[in-house]
Amino acid sequence: MGNTEVYKKLMQCVEAVRKVTDFQPKVAITLGSGLGDYASNIRVVSEISYSEIKGFPVSTVPGHAGKFIFGYVDDVPVVCMKGRVHYYEGYPITDVVLPARLMRKLGAEVLFLTNASGGINHVFKAGDLMLITDQISCFVPNPLMGPNDDDLGTRFPDMSTVYRKDLQDIIRLAAKENGIPFQEGVYCQLTGPSFESPAEIRALRTMGADAVGMSTVVEAIAANHMGMKVCGISCISNLAAGMTDQPLNHIEVQEAADKAAPLFAKLVTESVKKMGH
Repeated sequence: MGNTEVYKKLMQCVEAVRKVTDFQPKVAITLGSGLGDYASNIRVVSEISYSEIKGFPVSTVPGHAGKFIFGYVDDVPVVCMKGRVHYYEGYPITDVVLPARLMRKLGAEVLFLTNASGGINHVFKAGDLMLITDQISCFVPNPLMGPNDDDLGTRFPDMSTVYRKDLQDIIRLAAKENGIPFQEGVYCQLTGPSFESPAEIRALRTMGADAVGMSTVVEAIAANHMGMKVCGISCISNLAAGMTDQPLNHIEVQEAADKAAPLFAKLVTESVKKMGH
């Protein structure tokens, strides 16, 4: 058994959830900005507020509710994370990835990550959906630093196919069948909470990033470490700093994400249905 503090905390959280429900999810979904109402697509079996789980980090961001929802999308058993915690909220990085690890320990085989991001690619526009094909970690600490717990995964996990090709193909097919236009690209996570400077955006574009945000990459690293299949869709909620004359603000991000939400939700639902079979 794992004996690190991180592992002990994780298993305490698993125990707390298991006191409420024995539900076995197949797909774990992390809801980003704009998908807060996605739970209406789920046939809910039970819900647990993060605040009910001792030691579990609670989101402080407007628009992030803070609870796990267990239920079915069509006939696929899912656990849905309504509201995520971010590194910029002041939590240790191990707490930021704790929810992803917890959902794996509850039985989830697939982690479906969603977020709202700033578009860096010149062909993107606000409201576009982007299939995440790869990622760049920038200035955020790696969640696997510190003693490795072999019960979670290997010391040096391979990262060459974090976003599984088979899951990408499922999302592409779901988009095609439902007439949902989408982009593809590389997502980069920075720490936040300040938006990036125009010079940082130019640097990220040179590095090969198509979109930038303040989440997702560390969760994907932790999930990949534990052997989960990872996929992700990002909603381009605004064009990044320096690409337009407009200053950036969170309200604008939320509005663009909300507008794209129906298509976003449809794409997640249709993809999850295929992943469950």
